[in-house]
Amino acid sequence: MMYPVIRKLQHKRVVLASASPRRQEILSQAGLRFEVVPSRFKEKLNKASFPTPHAYAIETAKQKALDVARRIHQKDLRAPDIIIGADTIVTIEGLILEKPVDKQDAYQMLSRLNGKEHSVFTGVAIVHCFSQDGQLDVEISQFYEETVVIFSQLSEELLWEYIHSGEPMDKAGGYGIQALGGMLVESIHGDFLNVVGFPLNHFCKKLAELYFAPGAVGLQRVKHDSIPAVDTFENLSEEEGAGLDRRGSQAQGTQDARHARTAESLPPFPTGLLELIAGFQASKALFTACKLKVFDLLQREAPLKAVDIASKIDTSERGTRRLLDVCVALGLLEKTERGYSNSDLATLYLLSDGEFSLRGFIELNDEHTWAAFTHLESAIQEGSSRDHQAVGDEAEGLLQDSCPGRDARLCFMRAKHGLAKLTARQVATALDLSRFSSACHLGGCTGALAHELAREYPRLKVTVFDLPEVIEHVTCFQPSGPQTEQVSFVPGDFFKDSLPEADLYVLSGILRDWPDEKVHRLLSRISGSCKPGGGLLVAEVALDEDPRAARPGLLRSLSRLLQTQGKERSLAKSRQLLQLHGFTDVQVAHTGDVLNMVLATRPAT
Repeated sequence: MMYPVIRKLQHKRVVLASASPRRQEILSQAGLRFEVVPSRFKEKLNKASFPTPHAYAIETAKQKALDVARRIHQKDLRAPDIIIGADTIVTIEGLILEKPVDKQDAYQMLSRLNGKEHSVFTGVAIVHCFSQDGQLDVEISQFYEETVVIFSQLSEELLWEYIHSGEPMDKAGGYGIQALGGMLVESIHGDFLNVVGFPLNHFCKKLAELYFAPGAVGLQRVKHDSIPAVDTFENLSEEEGAGLDRRGSQAQGTQDARHARTAESLPPFPTGLLELIAGFQASKALFTACKLKVFDLLQREAPLKAVDIASKIDTSERGTRRLLDVCVALGLLEKTERGYSNSDLATLYLLSDGEFSLRGFIELNDEHTWAAFTHLESAIQEGSSRDHQAVGDEAEGLLQDSCPGRDARLCFMRAKHGLAKLTARQVATALDLSRFSSACHLGGCTGALAHELAREYPRLKVTVFDLPEVIEHVTCFQPSGPQTEQVSFVPGDFFKDSLPEADLYVLSGILRDWPDEKVHRLLSRISGSCKPGGGLLVAEVALDEDPRAARPGLLRSLSRLLQTQGKERSLAKSRQLLQLHGFTDVQVAHTGDVLNMVLATRPAT
């Protein structure tokens, strides 16, 4: 947490009036807990009426926040404690550049910036809300941050290549410094995060002024029976706030004290708990959007209006619009006057043919895990999933050797492939494996990890050993490149058939699927096939003594209870199992919060 002042907000209901995933990420990483309610304020202020570009950015940010305050107050009859509004613009030679409307507009913007110095301004409004007797009372603190950016001298070919990537279309000034657009920038002077979309350092300093200073500075207090409609906001002026009572007068002090007592008498607003209660709704919205191929459509044709999307995916306009707006709130889509388009997150992970696509994992959760969790209560009561009745039987089949059909098997393989692509690099590089010349990945499925091992160790020959019904479908998952010659596939059952010879055996996410009896049996077979000095590399979801730190692994342990006879094991338990089967030298590496890596070797003599 960058500033202690962030802790001052942990028991307040904070709303971010922006759908920008970049702003959400910056504030989340600072430790701020907040809701996202995108503003509907139409950014149509007359730029020529503002004395400076930053004045325009500040006013736009304020109107965004006030729009959200009005809507929440009208809907809930109770406003949140704080609403944060922000607006980022790019200026050069007095001209304000916002988001390009099309590729030609993006080219004109980038050509204007090419080889020159420009400024990025972000205006921020912090709106404190009070509701009493049906009235909404707001205090507004506002500021701006400027960062100077210098572009390199770029060729027209490079500019168009960047434009065709699609990145400029939702970025002020037509570029995103945090992604591919960073290659266009020669230098910056000032706050980098301000260019990304939110000046975190200045924001924290402003909060410190408001919460720690002897008297709050720079606040405007505005009272409304209800906040006026958006169309009237353009008529608000600085004079309106200047003539109102300021904090510090005797009357104002009495009212502030009343607000403080009221806030202290109420329990903290349970934002996180409410999000947890309704969390399944967000998951189902994501699953549905993927099933309807919304993200694939927008990758080809964005931006599109809701009515056009509904026509193309054969759904109702009313339902489609609601689904799309939820996806905007979740950071999966972005919305402008021209229509909806994919966010960076969706482009990276939610396209059917993306390199790091998680669509298979989403499909598995939607069609199998979701149904399995309807049996959670009985599984908790009985300690198992009633011998994997109904959905449980099918789910176990996906994970074991009784896949109920080609479609279900391919669903499972796509899920494993997507997850393996995310973690394969970490698994391959967490420990030094250069002394091994051959490896066998038991239960290696599509070979995603095998190919990453081959890329990292050009001398390593890797065999993927999995069930025949899995191996017959691996062709469509194979990459191109010289490393493919290092990887081979052998069908077989690692409980029944002879294991391929190798210096190193690999188990990734396998041991957790089996009860102790079968784990001992598998480790005994590996130990018997392993040569002196040979090794076993084990990658499993990390567990931790602190349940809060072990959340991903613990949630998967519930899935194991419902879908298999397996269980999650602690690092200490895994070490004991390996040593029991002759793997005396055990090295451990942690890859963030996701996986524990264990390399266990047999004595050389």
